[in-house]
Amino acid sequence: MQSGSIIVVKVGTSSLTDSRGDIVPEKITDITDQLHMLHEQGLKPVLVTSGAIAAGFRRLGFKKRPRAIPDKQASAAVGQGLLMEQYAENLMKKGLACGQLLLNKDDFANRQRYSNAFNSMQVLLSRDAIPIINENDAIAVDEIKIGDNDTLSAQVAAMLHAKMLILLTDIDGLYTSNPRTDPEAKHIPRVKNIGSDILASAGQAGSANGTGGMITKLHGAMIATAAGVETVICSSEEENAIVRAVEGAIKCTVFEAASNVMHAKKQWMAFYAESCGNLYVDEGAARALTTRGSSLLSAGIVAVEGEFVKGDIIDVYSRCEHTHLGRGAALCSRSDVLRALKTGVSGLEVINRDDWVASLSFIKGGENDAY
Repeated sequence: MQSGSIIVVKVGTSSLTDSRGDIVPEKITDITDQLHMLHEQGLKPVLVTSGAIAAGFRRLGFKKRPRAIPDKQASAAVGQGLLMEQYAENLMKKGLACGQLLLNKDDFANRQRYSNAFNSMQVLLSRDAIPIINENDAIAVDEIKIGDNDTLSAQVAAMLHAKMLILLTDIDGLYTSNPRTDPEAKHIPRVKNIGSDILASAGQAGSANGTGGMITKLHGAMIATAAGVETVICSSEEENAIVRAVEGAIKCTVFEAASNVMHAKKQWMAFYAESCGNLYVDEGAARALTTRGSSLLSAGIVAVEGEFVKGDIIDVYSRCEHTHLGRGAALCSRSDVLRALKTGVSGLEVINRDDWVASLSFIKGGENDAY
């Protein structure tokens, strides 16, 4: 399978529904038609779709999209099958098979389940079938939820080493501020680094029927671009938006892929692995980790949280600014670290630099210079 031919497309609820929150069949047809066009060009499309709750809530007698978690789970249980039926029926008319994968956080955090999901998608793609992916909303609770399909699609794109991730939404890209409320907002066509200025421009607004907003798309773009996947945010309301995004022929925001791509082990550590604890370090250790690429020694640790043993993933924060510096695989247990701090042992190696991955803000680095 050539990863350079894989195009991951994320479709949000707002791109599938009308103002009442109901699925619009014509929008499903438009998406499947475009997936077929990509397939005809020799590309391998993967669809990450929202919309299960929207497809199911009225079938259960709700007059509007429910808010209670059990109500949303039940609506998703009904709606996921209905949504998949529409995708499958449309693609079958084009001679294409599709396969459904419902994923949650554990499918990425557990290495065996991660491998199983990857292998399943690889077989589907090699057989010219289109993987259609959603979070398993019918059973998901906070402890196992990825939370939004922007993040899920970015994780899938990183897993598959895709050529491009396309985030379809109801706006034609990123602006310097919210264009719906600020007439002075300027469109940003290209972003090299997702710095604090870019994150600040995103705001928190999402659609009434969806779960995300621009900020979740930026977090998704951070994951995908750090894994070497170019990411595009564009409007689903534009004609043939998916195809034109691949061709670079649409108004959008393009997030450039990082030049120094993480290898698979560090991708798993950075994006998927569950953290078992937190370490807080002093200024000297923070500088050593972020600027010199040093290992973390016990001398720089000022506080320990959580229970961890050798091999567990732990997060590291700056004590002064409470900034997330990164995470790594522990070379010792919590009790070993506490013993070193109590007895004044300064040279205990807690995280080796080869088992360390910096926070995305340090990986991508700096302020954006490509407005």
